[in-house]
Amino acid sequence: MVIREEIEIAAPLAIVWNVFSRLEEWDDWNTACQSCRLVEGEGMAEGACFSFVVRPFSLPIEVKPKITDCEPGEKVVWEGTRLGIHAIHTWTFQEASGKVTLISSESFSGPLIWLARLVLVPQRLHTLTRQLLVSIKKEAEARYRSQKVS
Repeated sequence: MVIREEIEIAAPLAIVWNVFSRLEEWDDWNTACQSCRLVEGEGMAEGACFSFVVRPFSLPIEVKPKITDCEPGEKVVWEGTRLGIHAIHTWTFQEASGKVTLISSESFSGPLIWLARLVLVPQRLHTLTRQLLVSIKKEAEARYRSQKVS
């Protein structure tokens, strides 16, 4: 099962990366997941582990992925296993003409995928992914506008 979504952000890559890579600030602007914090490591870097809470339904689910690949401003991959399902989330940043296309691709595998589909988890997670991308876009564009005014 794969969930893929992308969004165009009218801000330079440096600003988009700054918004995305500062995990400790996600709670300030992010509406898709809460209680984001580093568990081990130094920020957005390979080997770092962090934690956040999502609510695909009314019950919160804590997720603790590990960053397995990080090329600042280009790509971030994190992986984790929860409730019998392994997820690999890849974020790709593409800059052209002063805008950034942010691509999110999350693949899921494991013995409980059939159950996840049955209770509509993919649709809920797709909604959360879209919500996170929109939050990143709004924050990056707001920072860019305020930088241009200053």
